[in-house]
Amino acid sequence: MSRFRFVSEHHDTYGVKRLCTVLGVSRSGYYAWRERGPSAHAERDLELAAVVCEVHSRSRRTYGAPRVHAELGRLGHRTARKRVARLMREYGLFGAHSRKKWRTGKPNTAWAPDLVERDFNPAGRDRLWAADVTQFRTAEGWLHFAGVIDLYSRRVVGWAMGTSADADLVIDALVMAFERRRPDQHVIHHADRGSAYTSLAFGQRLETLGITASFGSTGDCYDNAAVESTWATLKRELAWIHGRQTWPSRDLLRSAIFDYIEGFYNTSRIKQRLGYRSPAEFEHEAIA
Repeated sequence: MSRFRFVSEHHDTYGVKRLCTVLGVSRSGYYAWRERGPSAHAERDLELAAVVCEVHSRSRRTYGAPRVHAELGRLGHRTARKRVARLMREYGLFGAHSRKKWRTGKPNTAWAPDLVERDFNPAGRDRLWAADVTQFRTAEGWLHFAGVIDLYSRRVVGWAMGTSADADLVIDALVMAFERRRPDQHVIHHADRGSAYTSLAFGQRLETLGITASFGSTGDCYDNAAVESTWATLKRELAWIHGRQTWPSRDLLRSAIFDYIEGFYNTSRIKQRLGYRSPAEFEHEAIA
């Protein structure tokens, strides 16, 4: 925006003299600019904008700047593609794309900062827990799984399953983790900004248990990569073990998940990052 245009848009509030003094322009220059009217470039922008809006509308709002620019060329309007992109941006026009306009979590939903900053290697057990919710498909509908992982050993210390990914589900997983571990020091609970974790009920339960909340940034899976990776492993190996991607019933899936976590993953499945030891063995040797 030019300085003269800024004066023109705000002179009712601050006055021409004050604005010209602050911006370092002369009042005579401003009045001369105002009398000249819009430039040829601005008038051409208005003409092109009308055609751009029409082309975009005819495309059923699917065309982006490249296709709108190509259609303008077909109609005999010679102009730069960057100019078309600028006009579309100014008029709020955009084409069909796979990028999401919003995420599940909103920037202002988190009531705690990111205390982890992608450092997923705490010095000891029960210092940093990470949590997330994933889902499995069954013939009866979705089964949601909420889990809490101790990032020191990657052990699943708390979990819960249900038909809804609500605050009650993540609270049940948190309470299981607390009752099992009974941490004797301050624990940080890290999660994404899903509505269940940013809910008032979950925040109150964290406060009651003396656990500090931490949230990753909006829509960034890398801020909770450790638990995302664990859930990916759980899904992949569960499907491989049972030879199925979908399950006939929620009860059958519940039994399979319970057996995988408590009978295999925590106690027997070795991990390279733990020196090819299971989470239980790693914690036992650390204590010893």
